[in-house]
Amino acid sequence: MAKKHAEQEESETEADSPSAMEDIPKKPKESNRKSMQCKPDKKARSAFKSAKNKALHYEEEERVKSGFGKSLNTASNAKTSSGSRIQKLVFGDFILDTWYSAPYPEEYSRHSTLYSCEFCLKYMKSAYTAYRHKIKCKLRRPPGDEIYRDENISVFEVDGRKNKIYCQNLCLIAKMFLDHKTLYYDVEPFLFYVLTEVDDQGCHLTGYFSKEKRSGRQYNLSCILTLPHHQRKGYGFFLIDLSYLLSRKEGKLGSPEKPLSDLGLLSYQSYWKHTLLCAFNNMTSLDDVSIIDLSEQLGMLQEDVTATLSELGFLVKPDSDETPKVDLDAVQRYLDDSKMRSSLIAKPDLLRWSPFLIREVDYPIPSSPSTNGDLDSE
Repeated sequence: MAKKHAEQEESETEADSPSAMEDIPKKPKESNRKSMQCKPDKKARSAFKSAKNKALHYEEEERVKSGFGKSLNTASNAKTSSGSRIQKLVFGDFILDTWYSAPYPEEYSRHSTLYSCEFCLKYMKSAYTAYRHKIKCKLRRPPGDEIYRDENISVFEVDGRKNKIYCQNLCLIAKMFLDHKTLYYDVEPFLFYVLTEVDDQGCHLTGYFSKEKRSGRQYNLSCILTLPHHQRKGYGFFLIDLSYLLSRKEGKLGSPEKPLSDLGLLSYQSYWKHTLLCAFNNMTSLDDVSIIDLSEQLGMLQEDVTATLSELGFLVKPDSDETPKVDLDAVQRYLDDSKMRSSLIAKPDLLRWSPFLIREVDYPIPSSPSTNGDLDSE
Protein backbone atom coordinates (compact mmCIF):
# COMPACT_ATOMS: atom_id res chain seq x y z
CA MET A 1 0.00 0.00 0.00
CA ALA A 2 2.85 2.36 0.86
CA LYS A 3 4.38 1.70 -2.59
CA LYS A 4 1.13 2.53 -4.44
CA HIS A 5 0.71 5.73 -2.40
CA ALA A 6 4.21 6.84 -3.36
CA GLU A 7 3.57 6.21 -7.09
CA GLN A 8 0.35 8.29 -6.95
CA GLU A 9 2.20 11.24 -5.32
CA GLU A 10 4.90 11.02 -8.00
CA SER A 11 2.32 11.16 -10.82
CA GLU A 12 0.64 14.21 -9.27
CA THR A 13 3.96 16.07 -9.04
CA GLU A 14 4.66 15.30 -12.73
CA ALA A 15 1.27 16.74 -13.72
CA ASP A 16 2.06 19.97 -11.84
CA SER A 17 5.43 20.38 -13.51
CA PRO A 18 6.02 23.29 -16.01
CA SER A 19 6.49 20.90 -18.96
CA ALA A 20 3.09 19.38 -18.42
CA MET A 21 1.42 22.78 -18.13
CA GLU A 22 2.77 23.78 -21.53
CA ASP A 23 0.69 21.04 -23.24
CA ILE A 24 -2.60 22.53 -21.97
CA PRO A 25 -4.08 25.05 -24.52
CA LYS A 26 -4.39 28.52 -23.10
CA LYS A 27 -7.61 30.55 -23.33
CA PRO A 28 -7.41 33.62 -25.52
CA LYS A 29 -7.15 36.86 -23.71
CA GLU A 30 -10.13 39.18 -23.48
CA SER A 31 -8.45 41.74 -25.71
CA ASN A 32 -7.92 39.16 -28.50
CA ARG A 33 -11.54 38.11 -28.31
CA LYS A 34 -12.73 41.67 -28.81
CA SER A 35 -10.37 42.21 -31.75
CA MET A 36 -11.83 39.15 -33.55
CA GLN A 37 -15.35 40.68 -33.39
CA CYS A 38 -14.45 44.15 -34.73
CA LYS A 39 -16.44 45.47 -37.78
CA PRO A 40 -14.88 46.67 -41.08
CA ASP A 41 -14.19 50.36 -41.30
CA LYS A 42 -15.53 52.78 -43.92
CA LYS A 43 -12.53 52.27 -46.19
CA ALA A 44 -13.12 48.49 -46.34
CA ARG A 45 -16.82 48.98 -47.00
CA SER A 46 -16.08 51.41 -49.83
CA ALA A 47 -13.62 48.98 -51.44
CA PHE A 48 -16.14 46.12 -51.23
CA LYS A 49 -18.92 48.23 -52.76
CA SER A 50 -16.65 49.32 -55.61
CA ALA A 51 -15.67 45.71 -56.36
CA LYS A 52 -19.33 44.66 -56.33
CA ASN A 53 -20.34 47.37 -58.79
CA LYS A 54 -17.49 46.41 -61.13
CA ALA A 55 -18.59 42.77 -61.05
CA LEU A 56 -22.21 43.69 -61.84
CA HIS A 57 -21.10 45.94 -64.69
CA TYR A 58 -18.92 43.18 -66.15
CA GLU A 59 -21.79 40.67 -65.87
CA GLU A 60 -24.14 43.09 -67.64
CA GLU A 61 -21.69 43.63 -70.51
CA GLU A 62 -21.21 39.90 -70.95
CA ARG A 63 -24.97 39.43 -71.04
CA VAL A 64 -25.38 41.97 -73.84
CA LYS A 65 -22.43 40.56 -75.82
CA SER A 66 -23.76 37.00 -75.60
CA GLY A 67 -27.04 38.10 -77.16
CA PHE A 68 -29.30 37.04 -74.31
CA GLY A 69 -31.13 40.37 -74.17
CA LYS A 70 -30.83 44.04 -73.52
CA SER A 71 -29.17 45.74 -70.60
CA LEU A 72 -30.48 44.82 -67.18
CA ASN A 73 -30.93 48.51 -66.40
CA THR A 74 -33.02 49.23 -69.52
CA ALA A 75 -36.61 49.97 -68.64
CA SER A 76 -37.83 48.74 -72.02
CA ASN A 77 -36.60 45.23 -71.40
CA ALA A 78 -39.94 43.46 -71.13
CA LYS A 79 -38.50 40.12 -70.09
CA THR A 80 -36.65 41.48 -67.07
CA SER A 81 -39.46 43.75 -65.95
CA SER A 82 -42.00 40.93 -65.99
CA GLY A 83 -39.73 38.50 -64.16
CA SER A 84 -39.68 35.91 -66.98
CA ARG A 85 -36.33 34.35 -67.80
CA ILE A 86 -37.43 32.43 -70.90
CA GLN A 87 -35.00 33.22 -73.70
CA LYS A 88 -35.54 30.30 -76.06
CA LEU A 89 -38.49 28.18 -77.16
CA VAL A 90 -37.87 24.65 -78.41
CA PHE A 91 -40.75 24.04 -80.82
CA GLY A 92 -40.57 20.77 -82.70
CA ASP A 93 -37.22 20.63 -84.52
CA PHE A 94 -36.62 24.38 -84.16
CA ILE A 95 -35.09 26.51 -81.41
CA LEU A 96 -36.65 29.98 -81.49
CA ASP A 97 -35.30 33.09 -79.78
CA THR A 98 -38.21 34.75 -77.99
CA TRP A 99 -38.82 38.47 -78.53
CA TYR A 100 -41.07 39.28 -75.56
CA SER A 101 -42.06 37.68 -72.29
CA ALA A 102 -45.23 35.65 -71.82
CA PRO A 103 -47.10 35.14 -68.52
CA TYR A 104 -46.29 31.48 -68.02
CA PRO A 105 -46.54 30.07 -64.46
CA GLU A 106 -43.60 30.92 -62.23
CA GLU A 107 -42.20 27.39 -62.19
CA TYR A 108 -41.78 27.61 -66.00
CA SER A 109 -40.80 31.29 -66.27
CA ARG A 110 -37.69 30.86 -64.13
CA HIS A 111 -36.08 28.60 -66.76
CA SER A 112 -34.15 30.06 -69.69
CA THR A 113 -35.50 27.46 -72.16
CA LEU A 114 -39.10 26.34 -72.59
CA TYR A 115 -40.15 23.23 -74.50
CA SER A 116 -43.46 23.01 -76.35
CA CYS A 117 -45.16 20.21 -78.26
CA GLU A 118 -45.77 21.39 -81.81
CA PHE A 119 -49.04 19.46 -82.06
CA CYS A 120 -50.90 19.84 -78.74
CA LEU A 121 -48.87 22.94 -77.65
CA LYS A 122 -48.28 21.63 -74.13
CA TYR A 123 -45.33 23.42 -72.52
CA MET A 124 -42.64 21.67 -70.46
CA LYS A 125 -39.54 22.54 -68.45
CA SER A 126 -36.96 19.95 -69.56
CA ALA A 127 -35.80 18.19 -72.69
CA TYR A 128 -36.38 14.79 -71.07
CA THR A 129 -40.02 15.60 -70.30
CA ALA A 130 -40.50 16.87 -73.84
CA TYR A 131 -38.97 13.69 -75.27
CA ARG A 132 -41.25 11.48 -73.17
CA HIS A 133 -44.28 13.56 -74.17
CA LYS A 134 -43.37 13.33 -77.86
CA ILE A 135 -43.51 9.54 -77.63
CA LYS A 136 -46.88 9.51 -75.87
CA CYS A 137 -48.67 12.42 -77.62
CA LYS A 138 -51.26 11.10 -80.05
CA LEU A 139 -52.37 14.45 -81.47
CA ARG A 140 -51.05 15.16 -84.96
CA ARG A 141 -53.29 18.06 -85.99
CA PRO A 142 -55.09 20.99 -84.36
CA PRO A 143 -58.21 19.92 -82.44
CA GLY A 144 -60.75 21.47 -84.80
CA ASP A 145 -62.44 21.17 -88.18
CA GLU A 146 -60.34 21.32 -91.33
CA ILE A 147 -61.89 24.03 -93.52
CA TYR A 148 -59.21 24.53 -96.17
CA ARG A 149 -56.66 22.30 -97.94
CA ASP A 150 -54.36 23.30 -100.79
CA GLU A 151 -51.65 20.68 -101.40
CA ASN A 152 -49.50 20.81 -98.23
CA ILE A 153 -51.30 23.81 -96.68
CA SER A 154 -54.19 23.18 -94.34
CA VAL A 155 -56.34 25.46 -92.15
CA PHE A 156 -58.32 24.37 -89.10
CA GLU A 157 -61.09 26.23 -87.27
CA VAL A 158 -60.70 25.80 -83.50
CA ASP A 159 -63.39 26.92 -81.07
CA GLY A 160 -61.99 28.66 -77.99
CA ARG A 161 -64.81 27.28 -75.84
CA LYS A 162 -64.48 23.65 -76.93
CA ASN A 163 -60.65 23.57 -76.93
CA LYS A 164 -59.80 26.05 -74.21
CA ILE A 165 -56.38 24.67 -73.16
CA TYR A 166 -55.10 24.46 -76.73
CA CYS A 167 -56.15 28.04 -77.51
CA GLN A 168 -54.67 29.37 -74.27
CA ASN A 169 -51.33 27.72 -75.05
CA LEU A 170 -51.50 29.14 -78.58
CA CYS A 171 -51.99 32.65 -77.18
CA LEU A 172 -49.05 32.22 -74.78
CA ILE A 173 -46.79 31.25 -77.69
CA ALA A 174 -48.04 34.25 -79.66
CA LYS A 175 -47.20 36.59 -76.77
CA MET A 176 -43.53 35.62 -77.10
CA PHE A 177 -43.47 37.25 -80.55
CA LEU A 178 -46.14 39.99 -80.27
CA ASP A 179 -45.59 43.07 -78.15
CA HIS A 180 -49.16 44.37 -77.96
CA LYS A 181 -51.00 41.11 -77.32
CA THR A 182 -53.02 41.21 -74.08
CA LEU A 183 -55.39 38.25 -74.42
CA TYR A 184 -54.11 34.98 -72.95
CA TYR A 185 -56.76 33.08 -71.02
CA ASP A 186 -60.18 34.52 -71.99
CA VAL A 187 -60.41 32.59 -75.25
CA GLU A 188 -64.00 31.35 -75.17
CA PRO A 189 -65.51 34.25 -77.22
CA PHE A 190 -63.03 33.68 -80.07
CA LEU A 191 -62.51 31.40 -83.04
CA PHE A 192 -58.95 30.48 -84.02
CA TYR A 193 -57.97 29.70 -87.61
CA VAL A 194 -54.75 27.70 -87.46
CA LEU A 195 -52.52 27.45 -90.53
CA THR A 196 -50.38 24.31 -90.83
CA GLU A 197 -47.93 22.63 -93.18
CA VAL A 198 -48.79 18.98 -93.77
CA ASP A 199 -46.30 16.12 -94.17
CA ASP A 200 -46.04 12.44 -93.19
CA GLN A 201 -45.57 13.28 -89.51
CA GLY A 202 -48.64 15.49 -89.18
CA CYS A 203 -49.83 19.10 -89.43
CA HIS A 204 -47.12 21.52 -88.24
CA LEU A 205 -48.20 24.90 -86.89
CA THR A 206 -47.01 27.87 -88.97
CA GLY A 207 -49.36 30.67 -87.91
CA TYR A 208 -52.92 31.62 -87.04
CA PHE A 209 -55.43 34.42 -86.74
CA SER A 210 -58.33 34.81 -84.34
CA LYS A 211 -61.61 36.68 -84.51
CA GLU A 212 -64.56 37.26 -82.25
CA LYS A 213 -67.61 35.05 -82.63
CA ARG A 214 -69.83 38.10 -82.29
CA SER A 215 -68.29 41.43 -83.23
CA GLY A 216 -70.36 44.60 -83.13
CA ARG A 217 -67.83 46.59 -85.21
CA GLN A 218 -67.45 44.30 -88.24
CA TYR A 219 -64.03 43.08 -87.13
CA ASN A 220 -62.99 39.96 -89.05
CA LEU A 221 -59.58 39.60 -87.38
CA SER A 222 -58.42 40.23 -83.80
CA CYS A 223 -54.87 38.83 -83.72
CA ILE A 224 -52.54 37.40 -86.35
CA LEU A 225 -49.18 35.65 -86.05
CA THR A 226 -46.72 33.87 -88.31
CA LEU A 227 -44.04 31.98 -86.40
CA PRO A 228 -40.50 33.31 -87.03
CA HIS A 229 -39.21 30.17 -88.74
CA HIS A 230 -42.11 30.30 -91.25
CA GLN A 231 -41.95 33.99 -92.14
CA ARG A 232 -41.05 35.25 -95.61
CA LYS A 233 -43.28 32.55 -97.11
CA GLY A 234 -46.38 34.66 -97.72
CA TYR A 235 -48.36 33.07 -94.90
CA GLY A 236 -49.26 36.41 -93.31
CA PHE A 237 -50.72 37.62 -96.61
CA PHE A 238 -52.62 34.35 -96.95
CA LEU A 239 -54.15 34.60 -93.46
CA ILE A 240 -55.36 38.17 -94.10
CA ASP A 241 -56.84 37.08 -97.44
CA LEU A 242 -58.57 34.15 -95.74
CA SER A 243 -60.17 36.47 -93.18
CA TYR A 244 -61.71 38.54 -96.00
CA LEU A 245 -62.79 35.39 -97.83
CA LEU A 246 -64.72 34.32 -94.72
CA SER A 247 -66.32 37.77 -94.53
CA ARG A 248 -67.47 37.52 -98.15
CA LYS A 249 -68.79 34.04 -97.42
CA GLU A 250 -70.85 35.51 -94.59
CA GLY A 251 -72.09 38.30 -96.83
CA LYS A 252 -70.51 40.99 -94.66
CA LEU A 253 -67.85 43.66 -94.90
CA GLY A 254 -64.82 43.15 -92.66
CA SER A 255 -61.86 44.98 -91.21
CA PRO A 256 -59.09 44.18 -88.71
CA GLU A 257 -59.48 45.16 -85.08
CA LYS A 258 -58.16 48.67 -84.55
CA PRO A 259 -55.89 50.33 -83.62
CA LEU A 260 -53.33 48.34 -85.56
CA SER A 261 -49.74 47.95 -84.45
CA ASP A 262 -46.97 49.39 -86.63
CA LEU A 263 -46.13 46.01 -88.12
CA GLY A 264 -49.81 45.15 -88.56
CA LEU A 265 -50.50 48.43 -90.35
CA LEU A 266 -47.68 47.79 -92.82
CA SER A 267 -48.96 44.28 -93.51
CA TYR A 268 -52.51 45.45 -94.13
CA GLN A 269 -51.49 48.37 -96.30
CA SER A 270 -49.50 45.99 -98.47
CA TYR A 271 -52.47 43.62 -98.70
CA TRP A 272 -55.01 46.35 -99.47
CA LYS A 273 -52.83 47.81 -102.24
CA HIS A 274 -52.21 44.42 -103.84
CA THR A 275 -55.89 43.42 -103.63
CA LEU A 276 -57.17 46.65 -105.19
CA LEU A 277 -54.61 46.52 -108.01
CA CYS A 278 -55.54 42.91 -108.76
CA ALA A 279 -59.21 43.88 -108.81
CA PHE A 280 -58.50 46.69 -111.31
CA ASN A 281 -56.31 44.41 -113.42
CA ASN A 282 -59.02 41.72 -113.66
CA MET A 283 -61.73 44.16 -114.77
CA THR A 284 -62.63 44.10 -118.44
CA SER A 285 -63.55 47.77 -118.30
CA LEU A 286 -62.67 50.48 -115.83
CA ASP A 287 -65.69 52.60 -116.65
CA ASP A 288 -67.93 53.67 -113.80
CA VAL A 289 -65.91 52.01 -111.01
CA SER A 290 -67.01 53.28 -107.61
CA ILE A 291 -65.73 52.88 -104.07
CA ILE A 292 -68.97 51.15 -103.06
CA ASP A 293 -68.56 48.53 -105.82
CA LEU A 294 -64.96 47.82 -104.79
CA SER A 295 -65.99 47.53 -101.14
CA GLU A 296 -68.74 45.00 -101.85
CA GLN A 297 -66.62 43.01 -104.29
CA LEU A 298 -63.61 42.66 -101.96
CA GLY A 299 -65.45 42.53 -98.62
CA MET A 300 -63.54 45.58 -97.34
CA LEU A 301 -64.92 48.55 -95.46
CA GLN A 302 -65.34 51.69 -97.54
CA GLU A 303 -63.01 53.64 -95.26
CA ASP A 304 -60.21 51.10 -95.88
CA VAL A 305 -60.79 51.25 -99.63
CA THR A 306 -60.79 55.05 -99.62
CA ALA A 307 -57.60 55.29 -97.54
CA THR A 308 -55.76 52.84 -99.82
CA LEU A 309 -56.88 54.55 -103.04
CA SER A 310 -55.80 57.89 -101.61
CA GLU A 311 -52.35 56.54 -100.78
CA LEU A 312 -52.01 55.14 -104.31
CA GLY A 313 -53.08 58.48 -105.79
CA PHE A 314 -56.20 57.05 -107.43
CA LEU A 315 -58.74 59.49 -105.99
CA VAL A 316 -60.15 62.65 -107.50
CA LYS A 317 -61.45 65.05 -104.89
CA PRO A 318 -64.08 67.43 -106.28
CA ASP A 319 -64.25 71.00 -105.10
CA SER A 320 -67.74 70.53 -103.68
CA ASP A 321 -68.79 68.28 -100.82
CA GLU A 322 -69.32 65.32 -103.12
CA THR A 323 -67.71 61.99 -102.32
CA PRO A 324 -64.30 61.33 -103.89
CA LYS A 325 -64.24 59.36 -107.12
CA VAL A 326 -61.74 56.93 -108.61
CA ASP A 327 -59.29 58.44 -111.09
CA LEU A 328 -59.55 55.80 -113.82
CA ASP A 329 -56.78 57.38 -115.93
CA ALA A 330 -54.33 57.16 -113.01
CA VAL A 331 -55.29 53.53 -112.45
CA GLN A 332 -54.70 52.66 -116.11
CA ARG A 333 -51.31 54.38 -116.16
CA TYR A 334 -50.24 52.51 -113.02
CA LEU A 335 -51.31 49.14 -114.44
CA ASP A 336 -49.46 49.78 -117.70
CA ASP A 337 -46.21 50.69 -115.95
CA SER A 338 -46.14 48.06 -113.20
CA LYS A 339 -46.08 44.29 -113.00
CA MET A 340 -48.30 42.39 -110.61
CA ARG A 341 -46.42 40.13 -108.25
CA SER A 342 -47.78 36.71 -107.41
CA SER A 343 -48.87 36.06 -103.83
CA LEU A 344 -50.27 33.17 -101.86
CA ILE A 345 -54.03 33.75 -101.77
CA ALA A 346 -56.98 31.82 -100.40
CA LYS A 347 -58.89 30.06 -103.18
CA PRO A 348 -62.68 30.17 -102.70
CA ASP A 349 -63.28 26.80 -104.38
CA LEU A 350 -61.06 25.04 -101.78
CA LEU A 351 -62.92 26.46 -98.77
CA ARG A 352 -65.19 24.00 -96.93
CA TRP A 353 -66.78 26.25 -94.33
CA SER A 354 -70.10 27.58 -93.10
CA PRO A 355 -70.58 30.61 -90.83
CA PHE A 356 -70.44 30.03 -87.09
CA LEU A 357 -73.86 30.03 -85.42
CA ILE A 358 -74.06 31.26 -81.85
CA ARG A 359 -76.54 29.45 -79.66
CA GLU A 360 -78.54 31.54 -77.23
CA VAL A 361 -77.74 29.00 -74.50
CA ASP A 362 -74.01 29.78 -74.71
CA TYR A 363 -74.30 33.52 -75.25
CA PRO A 364 -77.74 34.70 -74.08
CA ILE A 365 -79.09 37.91 -75.53
CA PRO A 366 -80.35 40.36 -72.87
CA SER A 367 -84.10 40.61 -72.94
CA SER A 368 -85.71 43.98 -73.51
CA PRO A 369 -87.34 45.66 -70.50
CA SER A 370 -90.94 44.72 -69.96
CA THR A 371 -93.61 47.25 -70.86
CA ASN A 372 -96.43 45.48 -69.03
CA GLY A 373 -95.29 46.13 -65.50
CA ASP A 374 -94.45 49.39 -63.84
CA LEU A 375 -95.18 51.48 -66.94
CA ASP A 376 -98.76 50.19 -67.14
CA SER A 377 -99.28 50.70 -63.43
CA GLU A 378 -98.24 54.31 -63.73
